Amino acid sequence: MLKIYKSLESGPLQELTLKTLEKGAWINIIAPTPYELKVVGNLTEVEPDFLRSALDDEERSHTDVEDDSIMILTNVPIMRGHDSYDTLPLAIVLTKEYILTVCLEETPVISEFNPQTAKSFRTFKKTRFLFQILYKSATFYLRYLRQINRLSDEIELMLRDSMKNQDILRLLELQKGLTYFNAALRSNGAVLDKLLRLRSNLATKPILKMYEEDEDLLEDVIIENKQAREMVEMYSKILSRMADTFSSIISNNQNLVMKFLAAMTIILAIPTVISSFFGMNVPVPFADQQDAFIYVSLISIIIAGTSAYILWRRNMF
Repeated sequence: MLKIYKSLESGPLQELTLKTLEKGAWINIIAPTPYELKVVGNLTEVEPDFLRSALDDEERSHTDVEDDSIMILTNVPIMRGHDSYDTLPLAIVLTKEYILTVCLEETPVISEFNPQTAKSFRTFKKTRFLFQILYKSATFYLRYLRQINRLSDEIELMLRDSMKNQDILRLLELQKGLTYFNAALRSNGAVLDKLLRLRSNLATKPILKMYEEDEDLLEDVIIENKQAREMVEMYSKILSRMADTFSSIISNNQNLVMKFLAAMTIILAIPTVISSFFGMNVPVPFADQQDAFIYVSLISIIIAGTSAYILWRRNMF
């Protein structure tokens, strides 16, 4: 899918086509075909590798600089289902005339920039638009982290009542999401640091023009990214300790069950041993008495009861 927009001075967002492409336009490419990449590459003179870099869902965040363009690859957060979180590479390419975004899927970060929110950004202010995308990505990380925290609290309450495999698997999904977030935020932080260094690079100044407001916005993005990293580390520790705690509880419950079963086995074995003793085909006590069964039963009950009392005193029940 290929969409081209350009901000007008009055505020609205104008949608263009490849035939009416103008300077200052934003080319948004989602799940592109080889033909779309070829056409866009020819029109914008952007390196084909820049456009294809976001098509690998395991690509790490990095920055590449060419003579006429800068490519910033960042990992943005996405939500898959109710408990599953992941990251997806997003390539942002800046040239002297255009800004391009390339991604494998529609993401909530890019979806925030639409005709309804056109007044909050300008496509022809490419550097500021770049930082606004990065800032929006950092805010979505924080939003999803707060959701993960609420979900972990819900799962904890459920596990306290009854430990179901489904809840434990949900906890695992949240841990996986935090792991993906942690790796993405670390690499995104390195990209932001490099962008901070590029502001004084004479070779990139014609493309990456930074004004005072842009530098303030970049600093805000760095602060949000650091806050998200700290939250990821904190929530990861909480989930890890929660998992260890419930693992210990499960192990302890298993030990209690095994201890109870061992005690019951001992108690039930006593009547079996006594009845086996009196059932031997040899002369035994009470063999000639009519109430022998009652006597043997009483002996079994007394010994079994005594054993149960002793085991109860030793906290075997």
